[in-house]
Amino acid sequence: MRRILYVYVRGGAPLEYAFPRIAACGELHVLALAPLPAAAREAWLPSCTRIAEVPEPPRGEALVELIVEHAKALGADAVLTLSEFAVLAVAHAARRLGLAGAGPGILRARDKRLMREAWAAAEVPVPHFRRVDSEQELRSATAELTPPLLLKPAWGAGSVAQLVLHSPEDAAPAWSQIEDALHAGRRVGMDELYAPDTDRDRLVEEIAQGSTAGWYEEPGYGDYVSVEGIVARGVYHPLAVTAKLPTVPSFVEVASTSPCVLPEPLQRRIEEVSRRAVDALGLETCGTHTELKLLPDGQLVVIETAARFGGLLTIRQLEEVFGLDPIGLLVRELLGERVSYPATMPTAGTGRVGAAASLAVVPADAAGVPWRTGARWDPEAVDWLSLLSPGSTIEPVPAFALPPGRPVPAFDPSGGSRNWLGVYLLTAVDAATLRRDCNAVLDGLEAALHRIPPTRYPPTHGAH
Repeated sequence: MRRILYVYVRGGAPLEYAFPRIAACGELHVLALAPLPAAAREAWLPSCTRIAEVPEPPRGEALVELIVEHAKALGADAVLTLSEFAVLAVAHAARRLGLAGAGPGILRARDKRLMREAWAAAEVPVPHFRRVDSEQELRSATAELTPPLLLKPAWGAGSVAQLVLHSPEDAAPAWSQIEDALHAGRRVGMDELYAPDTDRDRLVEEIAQGSTAGWYEEPGYGDYVSVEGIVARGVYHPLAVTAKLPTVPSFVEVASTSPCVLPEPLQRRIEEVSRRAVDALGLETCGTHTELKLLPDGQLVVIETAARFGGLLTIRQLEEVFGLDPIGLLVRELLGERVSYPATMPTAGTGRVGAAASLAVVPADAAGVPWRTGARWDPEAVDWLSLLSPGSTIEPVPAFALPPGRPVPAFDPSGGSRNWLGVYLLTAVDAATLRRDCNAVLDGLEAALHRIPPTRYPPTHGAH
């Protein structure tokens, strides 16, 4: 049987979903560079042939050497990760081993500065941006670019440490705040493992004034989308456009939804720009997750591309709604097997459910208003079904849950995914019902935790 080495660090799809699909393609061996989650252990552990834990892993080239040694020892036929923070090290290890992987283009797909420079050279539409390596450079950039601006770490993920600036006077406090946010992310294992000294690698870019006008026929969706895909031996295969609900200020993502309800011609336009963006990075074999901002009059700009699948439950949504198995497709491609991809990117669901969402609940409502009441996180006390429409379901993801009984932390606009109280798979009979139910949970959860009578929060079975 073929042997697969999976490099684990925090991030990516839940293990109880990912590991069985990897193990269906061969023996699954795990190199754990961070503590494996105890949550749902009984669901993912049987898929593992062997687990090697490294309590204090090295970084940089020493980490690549560690991965190479483990892969050689077990005779690995493929090596992969689903985490943003390990893709660079795994890609380098795969090249050293002569195995399929993302290739040298991985650096352009990891460093957001190189990414945007590659796109600008290829005339891929992107917001105006500047590299900033110091507070003074940030202040200068804020005077050159048109606000509002977004300051972000070049190696970040999960919307962590992203701050909005409106004037040069915002530079000093923003530089200090991003330092604090990066340190907080590092404490929970959300930092780059290969590239050294990345904390001061930052960029600032204009915030494209997004709009759903001319895109969606119905209100309630966010002004950005993502395209999930696979690059196979240098050829890009887009798998689906994923819609989003509006972010919670500032740019905290709360829900991705499938299927995207945009008309097919508009989805094809998004597909074409996504293809140009991915092709410009020069990737070889990997999953991809490309985010694009929708602008008025049918225009759009590319926000970023990752050389891995989207996080949370994004790829599970594709399986539920489109009947696709992105993890299985990628692993078989890495093993050198013949893989059949959809002849054209699907734009309508044909799977088990009508619509599905990854919903990240945070201590704020759908409009971004932070919770006003103190509470302890007690999801078992919530009557979840009372928040949903008939026929809808909601399923928690144990790996992403705040432990019950802990105080609900104050909402942090720059905290990104650190605000998550829990992540849920929500399914519904159709996309309109799904959108309504996502908002009902976000708007009603604070009251539900306090067992406030239903009349205090949105009705549970209203119009779509």
